Amino acid sequence: MSIKSLATRFKQRMQKTDHPLTSRLKWLGEHMRWLRFINPRRYIKILDWYIIKKFIGTYIYSILLIISISIVFDINENLAKFTQYHAPLKAIVFDYYMNFVPYFANLFSPLFVFIAVIFFTSKLAGNSEIISMLAAGVSFKRLMRPYMISALIISVLTFYLGSYIIPKGTIVRQNFETMYKNKKKNTSADNVQLQVGRGVIAYIQHYDNELKKGYGFCLDKFENKKLVSHLTASEIQYDTISDSKYHWKLTNWRLRKLLGMREKITNGMQRDSVIMMEPTDLVFSKGQQETFTSPQLKEYISKQIDRGSSNVVQYEVEYHKRIATSFASFILTTIGLSLSSRKRKGGMGMYLGIGLALSFGYIMLQTVSATFAIQADTPPMLAAWIPNIIFAVVAYFCYRKAPN
Repeated sequence: MSIKSLATRFKQRMQKTDHPLTSRLKWLGEHMRWLRFINPRRYIKILDWYIIKKFIGTYIYSILLIISISIVFDINENLAKFTQYHAPLKAIVFDYYMNFVPYFANLFSPLFVFIAVIFFTSKLAGNSEIISMLAAGVSFKRLMRPYMISALIISVLTFYLGSYIIPKGTIVRQNFETMYKNKKKNTSADNVQLQVGRGVIAYIQHYDNELKKGYGFCLDKFENKKLVSHLTASEIQYDTISDSKYHWKLTNWRLRKLLGMREKITNGMQRDSVIMMEPTDLVFSKGQQETFTSPQLKEYISKQIDRGSSNVVQYEVEYHKRIATSFASFILTTIGLSLSSRKRKGGMGMYLGIGLALSFGYIMLQTVSATFAIQADTPPMLAAWIPNIIFAVVAYFCYRKAPN
Protein backbone atom coordinates (compact mmCIF):
# COMPACT_ATOMS: atom_id res chain seq x y z
CA MET A 1 0.00 0.00 0.00
CA SER A 2 1.35 3.40 -0.95
CA ILE A 3 2.03 6.23 1.47
CA LYS A 4 -0.61 8.40 -0.23
CA SER A 5 -3.35 5.78 0.32
CA LEU A 6 -2.31 5.32 3.95
CA ALA A 7 -2.54 9.08 4.51
CA THR A 8 -6.02 9.13 2.91
CA ARG A 9 -7.27 6.28 5.13
CA PHE A 10 -5.82 7.96 8.23
CA LYS A 11 -7.56 11.22 7.34
CA GLN A 12 -10.92 9.44 6.79
CA ARG A 13 -10.64 7.57 10.08
CA MET A 14 -9.81 10.78 11.94
CA GLN A 15 -12.89 12.45 10.44
CA LYS A 16 -15.20 9.57 11.44
CA THR A 17 -13.96 9.26 15.03
CA ASP A 18 -14.05 11.81 17.80
CA HIS A 19 -10.35 11.52 18.40
CA PRO A 20 -8.84 14.21 20.72
CA LEU A 21 -6.26 15.01 18.07
CA THR A 22 -9.06 15.72 15.58
CA SER A 23 -10.73 18.24 17.86
CA ARG A 24 -7.41 19.93 18.53
CA LEU A 25 -6.63 20.23 14.82
CA LYS A 26 -10.09 21.71 14.19
CA TRP A 27 -9.56 24.20 17.02
CA LEU A 28 -6.19 25.21 15.61
CA GLY A 29 -7.70 25.58 12.15
CA GLU A 30 -10.43 27.89 13.47
CA HIS A 31 -8.31 30.02 15.80
CA MET A 32 -5.08 30.31 13.82
CA ARG A 33 -6.55 31.66 10.59
CA TRP A 34 -4.86 35.00 11.25
CA LEU A 35 -1.53 33.36 10.42
CA ARG A 36 -2.40 33.52 6.74
CA PHE A 37 -2.16 37.32 6.93
CA ILE A 38 1.56 37.12 7.78
CA ASN A 39 2.34 34.50 5.16
CA PRO A 40 4.83 36.13 2.73
CA ARG A 41 3.29 34.26 -0.20
CA ARG A 42 0.09 36.23 0.32
CA TYR A 43 1.86 39.47 -0.59
CA ILE A 44 4.95 38.48 -2.60
CA LYS A 45 4.06 37.12 -6.03
CA ILE A 46 6.26 36.08 -8.94
CA LEU A 47 6.47 39.68 -10.19
CA ASP A 48 7.53 40.85 -6.71
CA TRP A 49 10.26 38.23 -6.46
CA TYR A 50 11.53 39.24 -9.90
CA ILE A 51 11.86 42.91 -8.94
CA ILE A 52 13.24 42.19 -5.44
CA LYS A 53 16.02 40.00 -6.88
CA LYS A 54 16.84 42.70 -9.42
CA PHE A 55 16.83 45.43 -6.73
CA ILE A 56 18.97 43.61 -4.13
CA GLY A 57 21.34 42.23 -6.76
CA THR A 58 21.94 45.64 -8.33
CA TYR A 59 22.32 47.22 -4.87
CA ILE A 60 25.06 44.75 -3.91
CA TYR A 61 26.71 45.13 -7.31
CA SER A 62 26.82 48.95 -7.01
CA ILE A 63 28.33 48.69 -3.51
CA LEU A 64 31.06 46.34 -4.69
CA LEU A 65 31.83 48.51 -7.71
CA ILE A 66 32.00 51.88 -5.96
CA ILE A 67 33.73 50.63 -2.81
CA SER A 68 36.35 48.87 -4.96
CA ILE A 69 37.10 52.18 -6.67
CA SER A 70 37.21 53.92 -3.27
CA ILE A 71 39.70 51.37 -1.94
CA VAL A 72 41.99 51.94 -4.95
CA PHE A 73 41.97 55.72 -4.37
CA ASP A 74 42.44 55.29 -0.61
CA ILE A 75 45.44 52.97 -1.10
CA ASN A 76 46.97 55.45 -3.54
CA GLU A 77 46.50 58.30 -1.04
CA ASN A 78 47.70 56.51 2.11
CA LEU A 79 50.37 54.14 0.77
CA ALA A 80 53.14 56.60 1.65
CA LYS A 81 51.90 56.90 5.24
CA PHE A 82 51.53 53.14 5.62
CA THR A 83 55.12 52.75 4.43
CA GLN A 84 56.41 55.59 6.59
CA TYR A 85 54.90 54.18 9.79
CA HIS A 86 55.67 50.51 8.85
CA ALA A 87 52.08 49.31 8.96
CA PRO A 88 51.87 45.49 8.77
CA LEU A 89 50.02 44.07 5.77
CA LYS A 90 47.76 42.03 8.08
CA ALA A 91 46.73 45.16 9.99
CA ILE A 92 46.12 47.08 6.75
CA VAL A 93 43.83 44.38 5.39
CA PHE A 94 41.98 43.20 8.48
CA ASP A 95 42.08 46.18 10.87
CA TYR A 96 41.70 48.99 8.35
CA TYR A 97 40.05 47.89 5.10
CA MET A 98 37.85 45.17 6.59
CA ASN A 99 36.30 47.93 8.72
CA PHE A 100 36.67 50.67 6.09
CA VAL A 101 34.37 48.87 3.63
CA PRO A 102 31.32 48.34 5.94
CA TYR A 103 31.63 51.88 7.34
CA PHE A 104 31.53 53.66 3.99
CA ALA A 105 29.08 51.21 2.46
CA ASN A 106 26.65 51.96 5.28
CA LEU A 107 27.42 55.69 5.18
CA PHE A 108 26.55 55.94 1.46
CA SER A 109 23.83 53.29 1.50
CA PRO A 110 21.16 55.84 0.41
CA LEU A 111 23.24 56.64 -2.67
CA PHE A 112 23.66 52.95 -3.51
CA VAL A 113 19.92 52.43 -3.12
CA PHE A 114 19.18 55.23 -5.54
CA ILE A 115 21.75 54.07 -8.09
CA ALA A 116 20.35 50.53 -7.93
CA VAL A 117 16.77 51.71 -8.45
CA ILE A 118 17.65 54.06 -11.31
CA PHE A 119 19.87 51.51 -13.03
CA PHE A 120 17.66 48.44 -13.17
CA THR A 121 14.30 50.28 -13.38
CA SER A 122 15.44 52.31 -16.39
CA LYS A 123 16.57 49.04 -17.96
CA LEU A 124 13.13 47.54 -17.32
CA ALA A 125 11.50 50.62 -18.82
CA GLY A 126 13.84 50.52 -21.83
CA ASN A 127 12.83 46.90 -22.48
CA SER A 128 9.14 47.92 -22.24
CA GLU A 129 8.68 45.58 -19.25
CA ILE A 130 7.08 48.27 -17.08
CA ILE A 131 4.76 49.20 -19.95
CA SER A 132 3.71 45.54 -20.11
CA MET A 133 3.09 45.46 -16.35
CA LEU A 134 0.92 48.58 -16.45
CA ALA A 135 -0.92 47.32 -19.55
CA ALA A 136 -1.66 44.05 -17.73
CA GLY A 137 -3.55 45.98 -15.06
CA VAL A 138 -0.77 46.45 -12.50
CA SER A 139 -1.15 49.92 -11.06
CA PHE A 140 1.87 52.09 -10.27
CA LYS A 141 0.97 51.84 -6.59
CA ARG A 142 1.01 48.03 -6.82
CA LEU A 143 4.29 48.21 -8.72
CA MET A 144 5.85 50.00 -5.76
CA ARG A 145 5.23 47.05 -3.41
CA PRO A 146 8.38 45.01 -4.26
CA TYR A 147 10.42 48.20 -4.23
CA MET A 148 9.20 49.04 -0.72
CA ILE A 149 9.82 45.47 0.45
CA SER A 150 13.39 45.69 -0.85
CA ALA A 151 13.80 49.11 0.78
CA LEU A 152 12.54 47.61 4.06
CA ILE A 153 15.15 44.84 3.91
CA ILE A 154 17.94 47.34 3.21
CA SER A 155 16.60 49.72 5.87
CA VAL A 156 16.60 47.05 8.60
CA LEU A 157 20.06 45.86 7.57
CA THR A 158 21.41 49.42 7.50
CA PHE A 159 20.03 50.22 10.94
CA TYR A 160 21.33 47.00 12.51
CA LEU A 161 24.81 47.37 11.04
CA GLY A 162 25.06 51.07 11.88
CA SER A 163 23.76 50.66 15.42
CA TYR A 164 25.43 47.46 16.62
CA ILE A 165 28.13 46.09 14.28
CA ILE A 166 29.97 48.96 12.57
CA PRO A 167 30.72 50.96 15.80
CA LYS A 168 32.81 48.03 17.08
CA GLY A 169 34.77 47.93 13.84
CA THR A 170 35.18 51.71 13.91
CA ILE A 171 37.14 51.41 17.16
CA VAL A 172 39.63 49.06 15.48
CA ARG A 173 39.86 51.27 12.38
CA GLN A 174 40.44 54.46 14.40
CA ASN A 175 43.12 52.75 16.50
CA PHE A 176 44.86 51.71 13.27
CA GLU A 177 44.66 55.27 11.92
CA THR A 178 46.16 56.58 15.15
CA MET A 179 49.11 54.18 14.96
CA TYR A 180 49.87 54.08 11.23
CA LYS A 181 48.10 56.95 9.49
CA ASN A 182 47.76 60.31 11.22
CA LYS A 183 49.48 59.75 14.59
CA LYS A 184 47.04 62.20 16.14
CA LYS A 185 44.70 61.29 18.94
CA ASN A 186 43.60 63.14 22.04
CA THR A 187 44.89 61.00 24.91
CA SER A 188 44.90 63.49 27.78
CA ALA A 189 42.79 66.21 29.35
CA ASP A 190 43.48 69.10 31.73
CA ASN A 191 41.27 70.75 34.34
CA VAL A 192 38.31 68.42 33.89
CA GLN A 193 35.29 69.16 36.04
CA LEU A 194 32.03 67.25 35.86
CA GLN A 195 29.03 66.27 37.92
CA VAL A 196 29.21 62.56 38.74
CA GLY A 197 26.07 62.40 40.86
CA ARG A 198 23.36 64.55 42.37
CA GLY A 199 25.28 67.23 44.23
CA VAL A 200 28.65 65.49 43.64
CA ILE A 201 31.31 67.36 41.66
CA ALA A 202 34.60 65.78 40.53
CA TYR A 203 37.70 67.64 39.39
CA ILE A 204 40.93 66.28 37.85
CA GLN A 205 43.87 68.57 37.20
CA HIS A 206 45.41 66.29 34.55
CA TYR A 207 44.23 62.95 33.11
CA ASP A 208 46.22 60.53 30.94
CA ASN A 209 43.92 58.22 29.00
CA GLU A 210 46.70 55.84 27.95
CA LEU A 211 47.55 55.10 31.58
CA LYS A 212 43.94 55.59 32.73
CA LYS A 213 45.40 57.72 35.53
CA GLY A 214 44.58 61.19 36.82
CA TYR A 215 46.52 63.63 38.97
CA GLY A 216 45.28 66.29 41.38
CA PHE A 217 41.87 64.74 42.06
CA CYS A 218 39.13 66.40 44.09
CA LEU A 219 35.58 65.24 44.89
CA ASP A 220 33.09 67.58 46.58
CA LYS A 221 29.67 66.59 47.87
CA PHE A 222 26.94 69.16 48.47
CA GLU A 223 23.64 68.88 50.33
CA ASN A 224 21.17 71.78 50.19
CA LYS A 225 23.89 73.84 48.52
CA LYS A 226 26.25 73.28 51.45
CA LEU A 227 29.56 71.44 51.26
CA VAL A 228 29.42 68.31 53.44
CA SER A 229 32.55 66.44 52.32
CA HIS A 230 35.78 67.19 50.50
CA LEU A 231 37.92 64.31 49.18
CA THR A 232 41.33 64.86 47.61
CA ALA A 233 43.94 62.48 46.19
CA SER A 234 47.28 63.00 44.53
CA GLU A 235 46.56 60.21 42.01
CA ILE A 236 43.49 58.35 40.84
CA GLN A 237 43.69 55.13 38.78
CA TYR A 238 40.83 53.50 36.88
CA ASP A 239 40.56 49.76 37.56
CA THR A 240 40.35 48.22 34.10
CA ILE A 241 40.19 44.61 35.36
CA SER A 242 37.34 45.11 37.81
CA ASP A 243 34.11 43.25 37.17
CA SER A 244 32.07 46.39 37.85
CA LYS A 245 32.22 49.84 36.27
CA TYR A 246 33.19 53.11 37.98
CA HIS A 247 35.86 51.44 40.13
CA TRP A 248 38.77 53.81 40.96
CA LYS A 249 41.83 53.49 43.19
CA LEU A 250 42.92 56.60 45.10
CA THR A 251 46.50 57.20 46.20
CA ASN A 252 47.53 59.49 49.07
CA TRP A 253 43.95 60.49 49.78
CA ARG A 254 42.44 62.81 52.37
CA LEU A 255 38.76 63.12 53.33
CA ARG A 256 37.23 66.03 55.21
CA LYS A 257 33.67 65.62 56.48
CA LEU A 258 31.99 68.85 57.61
CA LEU A 259 29.66 68.23 60.56
CA GLY A 260 28.14 71.60 61.33
CA MET A 261 30.77 73.62 63.17
CA ARG A 262 33.07 70.63 63.38
CA GLU A 263 34.93 68.58 60.82
CA LYS A 264 36.34 65.06 60.71
CA ILE A 265 39.54 64.37 58.78
CA THR A 266 40.71 60.93 57.65
CA ASN A 267 43.54 60.03 55.30
CA GLY A 268 45.48 57.08 53.94
CA MET A 269 47.75 55.82 51.16
CA GLN A 270 45.37 53.58 49.17
CA ARG A 271 41.60 53.54 48.86
CA ASP A 272 39.14 51.80 46.54
CA SER A 273 36.17 53.96 45.61
CA VAL A 274 33.15 53.80 43.34
CA ILE A 275 32.88 57.11 41.48
CA MET A 276 30.25 57.45 38.76
CA MET A 277 32.61 58.37 35.93
CA GLU A 278 34.58 56.52 33.26
CA PRO A 279 37.59 57.35 31.06
CA THR A 280 35.22 58.11 28.15
CA ASP A 281 33.72 60.90 30.28
CA LEU A 282 37.08 62.61 30.70
CA VAL A 283 38.69 62.56 27.23
CA PHE A 284 36.82 63.48 24.07
CA SER A 285 38.25 62.64 20.65
CA LYS A 286 37.04 63.40 17.13
CA GLY A 287 34.54 60.81 15.91
CA GLN A 288 34.12 59.26 19.34
CA GLN A 289 30.33 59.15 18.91
CA GLU A 290 30.80 56.75 15.98
CA THR A 291 32.41 54.16 18.26
CA PHE A 292 29.33 53.76 20.48
CA THR A 293 26.54 51.34 19.71
CA SER A 294 23.04 52.84 19.88
CA PRO A 295 22.32 51.49 23.41
CA GLN A 296 25.68 52.86 24.56
CA LEU A 297 24.93 56.20 22.90
CA LYS A 298 21.56 56.42 24.61
CA GLU A 299 23.09 55.62 27.99
CA TYR A 300 25.93 58.08 27.45
CA ILE A 301 23.59 60.89 26.39
CA SER A 302 21.33 60.33 29.39
CA LYS A 303 24.33 60.31 31.73
CA GLN A 304 25.84 63.48 30.25
CA ILE A 305 22.51 65.35 30.37
CA ASP A 306 22.11 64.46 34.05
CA ARG A 307 25.58 65.86 34.64
CA GLY A 308 24.73 69.09 32.85
CA SER A 309 27.38 68.56 30.15
CA SER A 310 27.15 70.75 27.05
CA ASN A 311 29.26 68.39 24.91
CA VAL A 312 26.38 66.10 24.04
CA VAL A 313 24.80 67.58 20.89
CA GLN A 314 26.93 65.65 18.40
CA TYR A 315 26.12 62.41 20.26
CA GLU A 316 22.38 63.14 20.09
CA VAL A 317 22.64 63.92 16.37
CA GLU A 318 24.49 60.64 15.77
CA TYR A 319 21.85 58.68 17.69
CA HIS A 320 18.92 60.18 15.77
CA LYS A 321 20.79 60.13 12.43
CA ARG A 322 21.11 56.34 12.60
CA ILE A 323 17.33 56.05 12.83
CA ALA A 324 16.67 58.71 10.19
CA THR A 325 19.16 57.20 7.73
CA SER A 326 17.33 53.88 7.75
CA PHE A 327 14.23 55.65 6.36
CA ALA A 328 16.23 57.19 3.52
CA SER A 329 15.90 53.92 1.58
CA PHE A 330 12.12 54.43 1.24
CA ILE A 331 12.43 58.08 0.19
CA LEU A 332 15.17 57.63 -2.41
CA THR A 333 13.54 54.45 -3.73
CA THR A 334 10.34 56.38 -4.36
CA ILE A 335 12.25 59.18 -6.12
CA GLY A 336 14.30 56.75 -8.21
CA LEU A 337 11.29 54.67 -9.27
CA SER A 338 9.24 57.74 -10.13
CA LEU A 339 12.00 59.21 -12.31
CA SER A 340 13.05 56.05 -14.15
CA SER A 341 9.84 54.06 -14.61
CA ARG A 342 8.74 55.85 -17.78
CA LYS A 343 10.32 54.99 -21.12
CA ARG A 344 11.67 58.20 -22.61
CA LYS A 345 12.98 59.03 -26.02
CA GLY A 346 16.65 59.93 -25.86
CA GLY A 347 17.43 57.78 -22.82
CA MET A 348 17.58 58.45 -19.11
CA GLY A 349 20.61 60.77 -19.09
CA MET A 350 18.89 63.93 -17.89
CA TYR A 351 16.70 62.19 -15.31
CA LEU A 352 19.63 60.14 -14.06
CA GLY A 353 21.56 63.37 -13.56
CA ILE A 354 18.61 64.93 -11.69
CA GLY A 355 18.30 61.85 -9.49
CA LEU A 356 22.01 61.73 -8.68
CA ALA A 357 21.95 65.44 -7.82
CA LEU A 358 19.04 64.81 -5.45
CA SER A 359 20.77 61.86 -3.79
CA PHE A 360 24.03 63.80 -3.36
CA GLY A 361 22.00 66.69 -1.94
CA TYR A 362 20.44 64.34 0.56
CA ILE A 363 23.83 62.99 1.66
CA MET A 364 25.24 66.52 1.94
CA LEU A 365 22.33 67.64 4.13
CA GLN A 366 22.76 64.52 6.22
CA THR A 367 26.47 65.25 6.67
CA VAL A 368 25.99 68.86 7.81
CA SER A 369 23.04 68.09 10.07
CA ALA A 370 25.34 68.15 13.11
CA THR A 371 26.35 71.71 12.14
CA PHE A 372 22.67 72.75 12.20
CA ALA A 373 22.35 71.44 15.74
CA ILE A 374 25.58 72.98 17.04
CA GLN A 375 25.71 76.33 15.22
CA ALA A 376 22.02 77.14 14.72
CA ASP A 377 20.78 75.71 18.06
CA THR A 378 18.48 73.35 16.18
CA PRO A 379 17.12 70.44 18.26
CA PRO A 380 19.32 67.40 17.48
CA MET A 381 16.36 65.21 16.55
CA LEU A 382 15.03 67.82 14.11
CA ALA A 383 18.51 68.38 12.65
CA ALA A 384 18.90 64.66 11.97
CA TRP A 385 15.47 64.45 10.33
CA ILE A 386 15.71 67.64 8.21
CA PRO A 387 17.03 65.75 5.11
CA ASN A 388 14.20 63.20 5.40
CA ILE A 389 11.55 65.90 5.78
CA ILE A 390 12.78 67.90 2.77
CA PHE A 391 13.25 64.92 0.48
CA ALA A 392 10.00 63.28 1.56
CA VAL A 393 8.27 66.30 -0.01
CA VAL A 394 10.37 65.82 -3.17
CA ALA A 395 9.52 62.10 -3.21
CA TYR A 396 5.79 62.86 -2.93
CA PHE A 397 6.01 65.37 -5.79
CA CYS A 398 7.85 62.82 -7.99
CA TYR A 399 5.32 60.12 -7.10
CA ARG A 400 2.41 62.35 -8.12
CA LYS A 401 4.10 63.02 -11.47
CA ALA A 402 4.86 59.32 -12.10
CA PRO A 403 2.67 57.21 -14.45
CA ASN A 404 -0.51 55.87 -12.86
